[in-house]
Amino acid sequence: MSQSPIELKGSSFTLSVVHLHNSQPEVIRQALIEKVEQAPAFLKNAPVVVNVSGLSAEAEWHQLQQAITDAGLHVIGVSGCSDETQKRDVVRAGLPLLNEGKGAKRTPPPPQPAPPPKTRIIGTPVRSGQQIYARDCDLIVTSSVSAGAELIADGNIHIYGTMRGRALAGAGGDTGSQIFCTSLGAELVSIAGQYWLSDQIPENFFGHPARLSLRDNALTIQSLY
Repeated sequence: MSQSPIELKGSSFTLSVVHLHNSQPEVIRQALIEKVEQAPAFLKNAPVVVNVSGLSAEAEWHQLQQAITDAGLHVIGVSGCSDETQKRDVVRAGLPLLNEGKGAKRTPPPPQPAPPPKTRIIGTPVRSGQQIYARDCDLIVTSSVSAGAELIADGNIHIYGTMRGRALAGAGGDTGSQIFCTSLGAELVSIAGQYWLSDQIPENFFGHPARLSLRDNALTIQSLY
Protein backbone atom coordinates (compact mmCIF):
# COMPACT_ATOMS: atom_id res chain seq x y z
CA MET A 1 0.00 0.00 0.00
CA SER A 2 1.42 3.35 -1.02
CA GLN A 3 1.90 5.98 1.66
CA SER A 4 -0.44 9.00 1.63
CA PRO A 5 1.26 12.13 0.30
CA ILE A 6 -0.04 14.13 3.29
CA GLU A 7 -0.57 13.64 7.01
CA LEU A 8 -2.60 15.86 9.36
CA LYS A 9 -1.44 16.17 12.96
CA GLY A 10 -2.38 18.46 15.83
CA SER A 11 0.27 20.90 17.01
CA SER A 12 0.68 24.21 18.77
CA PHE A 13 2.71 27.32 18.03
CA THR A 14 3.58 30.46 19.93
CA LEU A 15 2.17 33.45 18.05
CA SER A 16 2.16 37.17 18.73
CA VAL A 17 -1.26 38.77 19.01
CA VAL A 18 -1.75 42.34 17.80
CA HIS A 19 -4.56 43.99 19.76
CA LEU A 20 -6.10 46.80 17.72
CA HIS A 21 -7.54 49.84 19.49
CA ASN A 22 -7.80 52.01 16.38
CA SER A 23 -9.42 51.21 13.02
CA GLN A 24 -7.42 53.68 10.89
CA PRO A 25 -5.04 51.67 8.67
CA GLU A 26 -2.32 54.34 8.48
CA VAL A 27 -2.26 54.77 12.25
CA ILE A 28 -1.96 51.00 12.70
CA ARG A 29 0.75 50.71 10.00
CA GLN A 30 2.94 53.42 11.54
CA ALA A 31 2.58 52.02 15.07
CA LEU A 32 3.53 48.51 13.90
CA ILE A 33 6.53 49.77 11.93
CA GLU A 34 7.86 51.35 15.13
CA LYS A 35 7.34 48.07 17.02
CA VAL A 36 9.11 46.02 14.34
CA GLU A 37 12.05 48.42 14.28
CA GLN A 38 12.47 47.94 18.04
CA ALA A 39 12.89 44.16 17.64
CA PRO A 40 13.43 43.31 13.97
CA ALA A 41 14.99 39.90 14.66
CA PHE A 42 11.86 38.83 16.50
CA LEU A 43 9.09 40.63 14.58
CA LYS A 44 10.28 40.95 10.96
CA ASN A 45 8.07 38.71 8.77
CA ALA A 46 6.49 37.22 11.93
CA PRO A 47 3.04 35.56 11.72
CA VAL A 48 0.50 37.33 13.94
CA VAL A 49 -3.09 37.02 15.08
CA VAL A 50 -5.09 40.25 15.07
CA ASN A 51 -7.39 40.72 18.05
CA VAL A 52 -10.23 43.17 17.34
CA SER A 53 -12.10 43.04 20.67
CA GLY A 54 -10.99 46.62 21.37
CA LEU A 55 -12.49 48.05 18.16
CA SER A 56 -15.83 49.76 18.50
CA ALA A 57 -16.01 51.34 15.04
CA GLU A 58 -16.52 49.57 11.72
CA ALA A 59 -13.24 48.70 10.08
CA GLU A 60 -12.09 48.22 6.48
CA TRP A 61 -10.49 44.80 6.83
CA HIS A 62 -8.73 44.75 3.44
CA GLN A 63 -6.98 48.03 4.26
CA LEU A 64 -6.15 46.95 7.81
CA GLN A 65 -4.65 43.69 6.57
CA GLN A 66 -2.58 45.57 4.00
CA ALA A 67 -1.36 48.04 6.65
CA ILE A 68 -0.18 45.16 8.84
CA THR A 69 1.50 43.47 5.90
CA ASP A 70 3.25 46.74 4.92
CA ALA A 71 4.68 46.88 8.44
CA GLY A 72 6.39 43.53 7.83
CA LEU A 73 3.97 41.16 9.59
CA HIS A 74 1.80 38.35 8.22
CA VAL A 75 -1.81 38.04 9.39
CA ILE A 76 -2.83 34.41 9.86
CA GLY A 77 -6.16 35.02 11.55
CA VAL A 78 -8.48 37.35 13.45
CA SER A 79 -9.76 36.82 17.01
CA GLY A 80 -11.99 38.71 19.41
CA CYS A 81 -14.92 39.32 17.05
CA SER A 82 -17.85 40.43 19.19
CA ASP A 83 -20.85 40.09 16.86
CA GLU A 84 -22.03 38.34 13.71
CA THR A 85 -21.71 41.43 11.51
CA GLN A 86 -18.08 41.84 12.47
CA LYS A 87 -17.41 38.14 11.85
CA ARG A 88 -19.04 38.33 8.43
CA ASP A 89 -16.97 41.35 7.42
CA VAL A 90 -13.76 39.59 8.47
CA VAL A 91 -14.60 36.45 6.49
CA ARG A 92 -15.48 38.52 3.41
CA ALA A 93 -12.03 40.07 3.62
CA GLY A 94 -10.56 36.57 3.31
CA LEU A 95 -9.31 36.37 6.89
CA PRO A 96 -9.88 33.27 9.04
CA LEU A 97 -11.61 33.59 12.40
CA LEU A 98 -9.74 32.18 15.40
CA ASN A 99 -10.65 31.53 19.04
CA GLU A 100 -8.08 32.30 21.72
CA GLY A 101 -8.45 29.46 24.22
CA LYS A 102 -6.12 30.91 26.86
CA GLY A 103 -7.69 34.35 26.98
CA ALA A 104 -11.27 33.28 26.53
CA LYS A 105 -13.53 34.51 29.28
CA ARG A 106 -15.83 31.99 30.86
CA THR A 107 -19.05 33.14 32.39
CA PRO A 108 -19.27 31.74 35.92
CA PRO A 109 -22.50 29.93 36.76
CA PRO A 110 -25.01 32.08 38.63
CA PRO A 111 -24.84 31.67 42.41
CA GLN A 112 -27.38 29.23 43.77
CA PRO A 113 -29.83 30.71 46.26
CA ALA A 114 -29.37 29.50 49.80
CA PRO A 115 -32.00 26.95 50.83
CA PRO A 116 -34.67 28.43 53.08
CA PRO A 117 -34.09 27.70 56.78
CA LYS A 118 -36.08 24.80 58.15
CA THR A 119 -38.63 25.35 60.88
CA ARG A 120 -37.74 23.70 64.17
CA ILE A 121 -40.62 21.58 65.45
CA ILE A 122 -40.92 20.31 69.02
CA GLY A 123 -43.53 17.58 69.41
CA THR A 124 -43.21 16.92 73.14
CA PRO A 125 -44.09 19.06 76.18
CA VAL A 126 -41.42 21.57 77.15
CA ARG A 127 -40.72 21.09 80.85
CA SER A 128 -39.69 23.65 83.46
CA GLY A 129 -35.99 24.48 83.19
CA GLN A 130 -35.79 23.54 79.50
CA GLN A 131 -34.66 26.08 76.90
CA ILE A 132 -35.43 25.59 73.19
CA TYR A 133 -33.65 27.80 70.64
CA ALA A 134 -34.53 27.92 66.92
CA ARG A 135 -31.57 29.60 65.23
CA ASP A 136 -32.37 31.53 62.02
CA CYS A 137 -35.82 29.97 61.73
CA ASP A 138 -39.29 29.68 63.26
CA LEU A 139 -40.12 27.50 66.25
CA ILE A 140 -43.26 25.37 66.48
CA VAL A 141 -44.28 23.60 69.68
CA THR A 142 -47.19 21.21 69.23
CA SER A 143 -47.64 20.60 72.96
CA SER A 144 -47.74 22.63 76.16
CA VAL A 145 -44.94 24.74 77.66
CA SER A 146 -44.57 24.62 81.44
CA ALA A 147 -43.78 27.55 83.73
CA GLY A 148 -40.02 28.02 83.97
CA ALA A 149 -39.43 26.80 80.38
CA GLU A 150 -38.09 29.14 77.74
CA LEU A 151 -38.66 29.29 73.97
CA ILE A 152 -36.30 31.40 71.85
CA ALA A 153 -36.45 31.83 68.06
CA ASP A 154 -34.86 34.18 65.56
CA GLY A 155 -38.18 33.97 63.66
CA ASN A 156 -41.76 33.38 64.76
CA ILE A 157 -42.93 31.20 67.63
CA HIS A 158 -46.05 29.01 67.41
CA ILE A 159 -47.41 27.19 70.47
CA TYR A 160 -50.30 24.76 69.85
CA GLY A 161 -50.86 24.09 73.53
CA THR A 162 -50.99 25.98 76.81
CA MET A 163 -48.15 28.48 77.10
CA ARG A 164 -47.02 29.13 80.69
CA GLY A 165 -43.31 29.74 80.20
CA ARG A 166 -41.33 32.45 78.41
CA ALA A 167 -41.46 33.10 74.64
CA LEU A 168 -38.85 35.30 72.94
CA ALA A 169 -39.39 35.71 69.18
CA GLY A 170 -37.23 37.78 66.83
CA ALA A 171 -34.22 37.13 69.05
CA GLY A 172 -31.89 38.21 66.27
CA GLY A 173 -33.61 41.60 65.98
CA ASP A 174 -36.29 40.78 63.39
CA THR A 175 -39.10 43.19 64.24
CA GLY A 176 -41.44 41.39 61.85
CA SER A 177 -41.49 38.24 63.99
CA GLN A 178 -44.67 37.27 65.84
CA ILE A 179 -45.88 34.92 68.59
CA PHE A 180 -48.93 32.71 68.01
CA CYS A 181 -50.45 30.84 70.91
CA THR A 182 -53.66 28.80 71.33
CA SER A 183 -53.78 29.34 75.12
CA LEU A 184 -51.76 32.26 76.48
CA GLY A 185 -50.62 32.23 80.09
CA ALA A 186 -46.97 33.21 79.63
CA GLU A 187 -44.58 34.47 82.30
CA LEU A 188 -42.95 36.69 79.67
CA VAL A 189 -43.41 37.41 75.97
CA SER A 190 -40.84 39.29 73.89
CA ILE A 191 -40.35 40.29 70.25
CA ALA A 192 -37.02 41.78 69.14
CA GLY A 193 -36.23 42.89 72.69
CA GLN A 194 -39.62 44.49 73.44
CA TYR A 195 -41.26 42.48 76.24
CA TRP A 196 -44.21 42.13 78.58
CA LEU A 197 -44.20 40.34 81.89
CA SER A 198 -47.29 38.32 82.85
CA ASP A 199 -48.88 41.24 84.69
CA GLN A 200 -48.59 43.43 81.57
CA ILE A 201 -50.53 41.04 79.34
CA PRO A 202 -54.18 42.16 79.09
CA GLU A 203 -56.32 39.97 81.36
CA ASN A 204 -58.95 39.26 78.72
CA PHE A 205 -56.32 37.38 76.64
CA PHE A 206 -55.17 35.05 79.43
CA GLY A 207 -56.09 31.47 78.64
CA HIS A 208 -57.27 32.40 75.15
CA PRO A 209 -55.78 32.14 71.64
CA ALA A 210 -53.61 35.21 71.01
CA ARG A 211 -51.28 36.70 68.47
CA LEU A 212 -48.54 39.13 69.48
CA SER A 213 -46.59 41.42 67.17
CA LEU A 214 -44.79 44.76 67.10
CA ARG A 215 -46.43 47.97 65.95
CA ASP A 216 -44.43 51.20 66.04
CA ASN A 217 -41.80 49.29 68.06
CA ALA A 218 -44.34 48.45 70.78
CA LEU A 219 -45.91 45.09 71.60
CA THR A 220 -49.53 44.63 70.54
CA ILE A 221 -51.90 41.71 71.05
CA GLN A 222 -55.01 40.50 69.29
CA SER A 223 -57.18 37.42 69.17
CA LEU A 224 -55.74 34.58 67.13
CA TYR A 225 -59.11 33.55 65.70
